[in-house]
Amino acid sequence: MPPARLRAAADTPREIRIIGGQWRRTRLPVPDRPGLRPTPDRVRETLFNWLGQDLTGWRCVDAFAGTGALGLEAASRGAAEVLLVEQDAALAAQLRQTVQHLQATGVQVQRGDGVAALRRSALRSLHLVLIDPPFGQADLFAPALQAAARAIAENGFIYLEAPQAWSDEALAAYGLRVHRHLKAGAVHAHVLMSATPG
Repeated sequence: MPPARLRAAADTPREIRIIGGQWRRTRLPVPDRPGLRPTPDRVRETLFNWLGQDLTGWRCVDAFAGTGALGLEAASRGAAEVLLVEQDAALAAQLRQTVQHLQATGVQVQRGDGVAALRRSALRSLHLVLIDPPFGQADLFAPALQAAARAIAENGFIYLEAPQAWSDEALAAYGLRVHRHLKAGAVHAHVLMSATPG
């Protein structure tokens, strides 16, 4: 194994923990899968400080669920409906086991295409869309943002995790604007909202 690959493997944790809510400190496994890059604890903590700790009644879609950390964090904080969408069969199976273990009745796991799931969402029906695709698949960002912009409610939020910052100018094509932004290492974390609410 080349040194760079060794470093990459060492940098990826074997497990992460849910930070807040009813499942606080619950451990989630991080399988060794290509492109899997869990959102760092610091970033998740900041995100839910921005969104608020109480997501009671929210409807959410985690379009590229991976470990499920983002979507399960939302459910832990009271979100009523969370859909975890994951293309990888092994990761989807792991997510189902985790959901069953937590007895998370409001959480559904769907194996498939996250962009397609967003496109199927009813117009203005979601309070939170989580977009965190593998950074190596840059072609997913534009269609995911387009579908999410259509699906979020009037005052809903889109969380976008990307390898570079997205500006208001770049987001204007989707009718979105940056509400919050954080850079943590190689990660740019954004909370987006509709540019023309109401």
